[in-house]
Amino acid sequence: MNITRTTRVLAALSISALALTACGNNDDPLSSGGGESNGDTNSIVVGSANFPESETVANIYAEALRANGFEVGTKFNIGSREAYIPAVKDGSIDLVPDYTGNLLQYLDESATATSSEDVLAALPEALGPDLAVTAQAPGEDKDAVVVTRSTATERKLTTIGDLAPFSADVTFAGTPEFQERVGGLPGLSSKYGLDIAAGNYVPISDGGGPATVEALVSGKVTAADIFTTSPAIAQNDLVVLEDPENNFAAQNIIPVLNTAKQSDKLTKVLDAVSAQITTEELIALNTSVSGDAKVEPAAAAKAWVVQKGLDKPIS
Repeated sequence: MNITRTTRVLAALSISALALTACGNNDDPLSSGGGESNGDTNSIVVGSANFPESETVANIYAEALRANGFEVGTKFNIGSREAYIPAVKDGSIDLVPDYTGNLLQYLDESATATSSEDVLAALPEALGPDLAVTAQAPGEDKDAVVVTRSTATERKLTTIGDLAPFSADVTFAGTPEFQERVGGLPGLSSKYGLDIAAGNYVPISDGGGPATVEALVSGKVTAADIFTTSPAIAQNDLVVLEDPENNFAAQNIIPVLNTAKQSDKLTKVLDAVSAQITTEELIALNTSVSGDAKVEPAAAAKAWVVQKGLDKPIS
């Protein structure tokens, strides 16, 4: 897949989509954008986390579901996994796109699986009775320890472990949850000896987004947790430090749903959509939304669904 070509197509299609599509955000993220969860398996409320990629992918699933006759409501920008997974469990939302490795570690803190295959195999037992998943997408967006090019050059950094000797003066930006998650600061400490003092951690609730990038580029912090599909990495010539100890597990996109909403029809649509979400497509979508074009997630999603032919009923 040619990323530049995909981005251009998305931008062109989004011009018309912007006129037709509202951004789908609400002042209250748990206030429905078009219907409440109920016992009808043909009525689905789609949620998202509070960062652009999650909202874009959630919109993609929502658009495809509408094209296949589902009544779809939306509750975007709910927050972190600690907020949206309980919302799926209690039926506040029915479906949310998530990331396999972080989902597994959230559900089972003792989980040690890191490869895509092992993580997927471990998920069913961890999900419990209220949650289910459909097929994972080939596209992956992993957490990463990222530094500026100048920092990497000055300190001769290639891997996360290379940063450990500088622990005492390393300031680090990431989400508030990253401080406690198994794959966050605890993992960086146990696997690499990178010990970040409490006073040197800068919590930023934008999921590795613009505020986190700005903190890194401006020199406010030494390193940051930024997702690998962020267009900001290439745009700012940032360096992703290698993770040879696999602190960050595989992070394929996967739809998580309330078991009460499972159906063959739903699975068929979600699987068809997921099959086309590659890492290259994620980068192109993120570039469209978070790059210079600043396309709204809903518009970028609508354009992508049209481009992939998913705006029609799946036979």
